[in-house]
Amino acid sequence: METESRVSGELKLLSDPTRARILGLIMESPEGRRSVGELALQLGLRQPTVSHHLKALVDVDLVTRTPEGRLAWYSMHPDHVDRVAEVLNPHRSTELAEAVLERISTDLTARFAGVFGPETVERYVRESHALLADGERTTKYLPSLTSRFAADRLSALARSESPPIDRVPEVLFVCVQNAGRSQIAAAILRHLAGDAVLVRTAGSAPADAVRSVVVASLDEIGVSIGGEFPKPLTDEVVRAADVVITMGCGDACPIYPGRRYLDWDIEDPVGLPIGRVRGIRDDIESRVRELLVSLAVNSA
Repeated sequence: METESRVSGELKLLSDPTRARILGLIMESPEGRRSVGELALQLGLRQPTVSHHLKALVDVDLVTRTPEGRLAWYSMHPDHVDRVAEVLNPHRSTELAEAVLERISTDLTARFAGVFGPETVERYVRESHALLADGERTTKYLPSLTSRFAADRLSALARSESPPIDRVPEVLFVCVQNAGRSQIAAAILRHLAGDAVLVRTAGSAPADAVRSVVVASLDEIGVSIGGEFPKPLTDEVVRAADVVITMGCGDACPIYPGRRYLDWDIEDPVGLPIGRVRGIRDDIESRVRELLVSLAVNSA
């Protein structure tokens, strides 16, 4: 109970924008430490005000105070660096976010050189960032996921615009949150088929993260989720697919001629105990193995 109260107090402190900025400045320092004078100068605040905020952070062990002569240095407590960095991530400045998006666009422009121009790449990067940051969801590691999401969409777009000659089949799994059924199916298909099938997933209303009970149920049978994350359903991934399999997302998926559409009536594992999720996992595995036979792909 005492631990829960302490964590709650720490999070309340981090919700204060001034204290969040203080921690950010400390973490961004090359030496990993700041003095009251340095912080006051960068924040445009009086030193007593900064000292007041630092004392609150020291009291809950988020920050340590190290006197050196007449000067005191403030550093992040080593036990809390990772957790604070994760909490502070949403507080990135607009300027920093803009710089990151420009860097992602530059890197992907080089990657897709000869396929897409810089304008197309930048449009997909910014749209992907907006889609992942949309609504009330809190997306962790937004810059790196933006890069992955944009790259995946550009790859799908390139595939959809190229002639289907001697290419491996592609399967798209779609459910509502892209955090349960579609992720289970995709992970099992990747595990069984390897590089013989391209696999993508999407959700009509994606959640924050893949459910931990889903990850645990897959781990039990030696299948990795592979760092996958919930992502919105976009037009180009549907057009790139040879087979589109929906699970409980209704009419959210657009229909294109030449694709094979299947609808699997499978219970949503969200909120269910691991015992029930195992049954859903096994049902999905059976369907995936049948799918592989229909695709004429050898399974593991």
